[in-house]
Amino acid sequence: MTERAPRTRVQRRPVHGVLLLDKPLGLSSNDALQKAKWLLRAEKAGHTGTLDPLASGVLPLCFGAATKFSQLQLNAPKTYEAVALLGVTTATGDAEGEVLERREVDPAQLTPERLAAVQQQFTGPIRQVPPMHSALKKDGKALYEYARAGIAVERPARDVVIHALKLALTQTEQALPAIKMVVTCSKGTYIRTLGEDIGAALGCGAHLVFLRRIDTGGLGVERCITLAALEAMDEAARTAALEPAESLLAQHVPVTLDSENAARFLSGVRRRGAWPDAPAVAVFGDKPRALLGVGHIAGGELIPDRLLSPLEIQQILEGTPRLHTN
Repeated sequence: MTERAPRTRVQRRPVHGVLLLDKPLGLSSNDALQKAKWLLRAEKAGHTGTLDPLASGVLPLCFGAATKFSQLQLNAPKTYEAVALLGVTTATGDAEGEVLERREVDPAQLTPERLAAVQQQFTGPIRQVPPMHSALKKDGKALYEYARAGIAVERPARDVVIHALKLALTQTEQALPAIKMVVTCSKGTYIRTLGEDIGAALGCGAHLVFLRRIDTGGLGVERCITLAALEAMDEAARTAALEPAESLLAQHVPVTLDSENAARFLSGVRRRGAWPDAPAVAVFGDKPRALLGVGHIAGGELIPDRLLSPLEIQQILEGTPRLHTN
């Protein structure tokens, strides 16, 4: 019996920044994160909220100091492209589930006027009942665990917001009638449930057969990189593919402090200045220009919320990924 060669330990290193990943189908968000973390040899990593294995598209991955701001993307509006097959409902609301019902679909009934009415019905604040096949917890157990055991659990409806919705009649590759949806929505929206509810409103039922996230908080899929492309790069190119942590802070008001005030702010001390009130501020030092953290302004006071450590700032300055400009 031959002895196995010892596994080579990956030498981790401090990596700070954001990888805008175009997640492939079939891969969990955590698997994608672990793969990217291994390729970058990063010490610390986290994602900004999961993207279903059956969905592809934008998944920002945070490394090092950027993990302090991952919650901001979790709460940000998301935009999806989806296709819902009409006339078939499934147990899971997608193509993975057992077929529950089939109904005849008359495309002549799906007039532009009817689609416009349904589109308006589901735009704005709506209520959704979360699907049984979801990771929401009930008594410490995920709902999908109950679903797999054949147990239905009562789920209260939740308030979500559909900021924008566009519906269009289309066909699947098998020439079956379907609805294409482009949805911009709030945190907590289930696109599978939206597809099912739209199918019900059209009187024929539906389930999702395609789902792709094309934007999260202003980070679009056109800026993303695939795992395959990342794997093909050398380490320097992989590091250069990272966006800086402040790419997560595009909606924050920028404030720049001089050296003395920057040092005090980094120590957690409030600063006074002629700033208008602002709920979300990205704070920078001026010489050298470096992100210090985030805070808010109230009554002329700049109040720290999340701060980078001096070591993180030093490491970023020594190997800074710069904001990419087109």
